[in-house]
Order: sequence, then C-alpha cells, then structure tokens
Amino acid sequence: MNDIYYEFGTAADRWDRAQMFFDAKEYLTAARILGGLVEEVPEQVAPRLLLARAYYHSARLGKAETELRAVLERDPVEDYAQLMLGRTLERQGRHAEAVPHLRMAAALTGDFGPDAP
Repeated sequence: MNDIYYEFGTAADRWDRAQMFFDAKEYLTAARILGGLVEEVPEQVAPRLLLARAYYHSARLGKAETELRAVLERDPVEDYAQLMLGRTLERQGRHAEAVPHLRMAAALTGDFGPDAP
C-alpha cells in the first residue's frame, strides 16, 4: 500500500477509515492514518487518543506513552487517557509510575472497586 492511501480524502474520511482499521484490529494501519491526522490537527484529543490506543494494542508502548502524555497536557481530566497511561506504564514494568495515573482515573470515574490502586 502506498502512502497516498493514508493521506487520501478529507480529515473526516481519514478519521472514519482509521476507526474502521482500528475496529478490524489492524492497529498499524490505523496508526499510519492517524499519525497524519494528528499532525494536521494536533489540538484535537480524539485522534491522538485513538492513535495512542493503536500504539498500545500493537505493543508500541513508548509511542503510546508519548501520545497519552500529549493528550493529558491538553486535557488533564481525560479519565481514559489517565487509565491508559497507567496501563501502558504497568505493561512496561513501571508499576510505581503507573499508580498515580490509575488513581486519578479511578477518582475521575468514581470507580473505587476492590482492585483500585
């Protein structure tokens, strides 16, 4: 597949295409489409969050962490980004760094179940 495919169409077209690939568990393809979209509209949280999720699911944890931190710079009370950052750090074996993010996610959602940190 050539790069034109990833850049083809309007931002809305690319967003829809990226979501389709993400839903099909084609995370690397979704990330390629979303990367360009994030560069085009860096202020929007949704494409960056989906890009972080695509990176997470394709085990590109350093890239996922970078995108999640960028999301949280723009929107510190984005509960799903807090949760994902905590899980990403845990998956990298950085449990102590993960705890504050997991606690923040729990506080933002009110989810203080038996497994809450």
